[in-house]
Amino acid sequence: VQLQASGGGLVQPGGSLRLSCAASGSTLNDYDIAWFRQAPGKEREGVSYISSSGGRPLFADSVAGRFTASRDNARNTVYLQMNSLEPEDTAVYYCAASINVTPYYVHSYAYWGQGTQVTVSS
Repeated sequence: VQLQASGGGLVQPGGSLRLSCAASGSTLNDYDIAWFRQAPGKEREGVSYISSSGGRPLFADSVAGRFTASRDNARNTVYLQMNSLEPEDTAVYYCAASINVTPYYVHSYAYWGQGTQVTVSS
């Protein structure tokens, strides 16, 4: 499966962005999906996880209550809605997909999008 992440940009603190992760080559619904982010000088960290079996998405403590995640099976796309953005959310955001993963373990994921930059600044 090929993943294409988009939707990043520059936003002021308190603002919102919606990231998209569009898949081609396979049905995204068959995969576990995660969003990761990586800030300069920091390790890549898991932000959100959606299981292929359904159920509520999981969120890292740092974004819980501010971010939501969803799938659109008709569009073969996963979304990350980010609200109340903070400067600490500035990073390159990646979507990733695989089967039978450990949710936030980077090396669980076989397929990665190219990343989209999110910058939160006034």
